[in-house]
Amino acid sequence: MKLCILENDLFDAELAARFGGFGDMFRRLFAAAGADNWTVEIFNTVDGQYPSSYDDFDAVLLTGSRADSFSQEPWVLALRQQVEQLLQSKKKLLGVCFGHQLIALCLGARVERAPQGWGAGRMHYQWHTPTWAQAQGRSDIALLASHQDQVLGLPAGATLLASSKFCPVAAFTVEQQVLCVQPHPEFVEDLSAYLLDKRRILLGEELYSAATDSLALGHDGLAMARLMVEFVEKDL
Repeated sequence: MKLCILENDLFDAELAARFGGFGDMFRRLFAAAGADNWTVEIFNTVDGQYPSSYDDFDAVLLTGSRADSFSQEPWVLALRQQVEQLLQSKKKLLGVCFGHQLIALCLGARVERAPQGWGAGRMHYQWHTPTWAQAQGRSDIALLASHQDQVLGLPAGATLLASSKFCPVAAFTVEQQVLCVQPHPEFVEDLSAYLLDKRRILLGEELYSAATDSLALGHDGLAMARLMVEFVEKDL
């Protein structure tokens, strides 16, 4: 299995020294989830990096970003063109946070600033597809989040996987081609804490404190990764 990761951000020096980049975190996560036979190649779209061809890749993953998926920045517009072509060619796609939003946008969904404000820290969602083999009958999932934009409605033909009152479209699939999730299965508590500290004034003391306290409760990032691996490997 060969995975292309389109990495949609550049971490600052401190963050990069501690965690690598989004691509590195996903490489570690999928290996921990049992995909140790996968070959992973990472391309940074902010720097204009893309594979010369996607033909050799079984799937493409779009990471998070501090940018808005509906931004008019040239690199975001270039990425949207890539995603539209990948959708047309029926390439298997995974999207997380910004990637989730960008794929939904390309599928015709509304993506905007969430009127609820920031989603931060450990967040809890209803899981609507307990029959997946790796779901093991679960009815809920808790994941680490960091976003102020949201997908406001399911794309046409999509199936809702996870939702909450705060984030009604937290994860979805489109047939066996697309799987998108708003929160970050690749995050670890230390990374979430770093981002919360950095945005403390922006978040406000009440949300900052609640989100920071929530990190002690653990999360299901590894379980979500196993679900993503199952989705990618099915029918390949």
